[in-house]
Amino acid sequence: MSTAIVTSDTSINHETGLGHPEKPDRVTTVIKNLKKNKNLIWKKNKKFDSKILDFTHTPEYVEQVENSFPKKGLVFLDADTIISPGSKDATYDAVGSIISAIDGVENKEFKNAFCAVRPPGHHSEKEKSMGFCIYNNVAVGANYLIKKYSYKKIAIIDFDVHHGNGTQNIFYNNEKVLYISTHQYPYYPGSGSDKEKGIHNNIFNIPLPAGTTSQEYLNAYESVLKKIKDFRPEFILFSAGFDAHKDDPLAQLQLTSEDFYEITKRTLEYAKINCNSKVVSILEGGYDLNALAESTNEHVNALLEFN
Repeated sequence: MSTAIVTSDTSINHETGLGHPEKPDRVTTVIKNLKKNKNLIWKKNKKFDSKILDFTHTPEYVEQVENSFPKKGLVFLDADTIISPGSKDATYDAVGSIISAIDGVENKEFKNAFCAVRPPGHHSEKEKSMGFCIYNNVAVGANYLIKKYSYKKIAIIDFDVHHGNGTQNIFYNNEKVLYISTHQYPYYPGSGSDKEKGIHNNIFNIPLPAGTTSQEYLNAYESVLKKIKDFRPEFILFSAGFDAHKDDPLAQLQLTSEDFYEITKRTLEYAKINCNSKVVSILEGGYDLNALAESTNEHVNALLEFN
């Protein structure tokens, strides 16, 4: 088996307007770079029953989003989250990518997967879009694992530089899901203190100050690995944001591209022991195109090594 890259043809149709950092080039740059690797399996998203969204978001919110996509022009869902006519298919297909990836791992088509799609998802709460995010892709994936495959212990590791307030919001009361986030703090969106622990002690935030270096980050990441070891997940999902890179314009952590290989490798060593290396990753942030291409390549190289 190998590593799959799951993409959608519609990611590039999600137009956000001139100068917006969450732009179609993010995905095309990543895919173009990964195409150089001949050891990868390429898959497309699959269509899914939209009722799956109701396990993660409220039906009222799903209906609100459905009715928000414009016939022309741009619409603001909030100050940062912009949608266009092409956003509808892109949004549903981003969710479909993580479902396709999970099914592929479960059916032993491939060992693990990275979903190179947009829009991102981890800021989207049960009934609110924000921070470029419409549906919470990784949260839908976790609930899909619970509903379809009857998993009881899922870990979501979010190394995006911004705290995934949406994922925390969705799983705050859910003992089946451990949500771990490393992020710059205090910073957008304002949540993510180490005092936010969840009802079942299932939220684990590691707030880091602006200027955190590679070594300081990797030292802090040992706490993530200890939490994973103690929790013993049956499946691991990555909210894979690459905006903690030192070149990213939207934050001030100081990671290098190679650090994302190290983060992934260390996690997969535990995944091999605890959950037979069942891992699916999905793109979140990352807004410097060169840094994003390099960092996703390092992340995928680590996924490939554990086949």
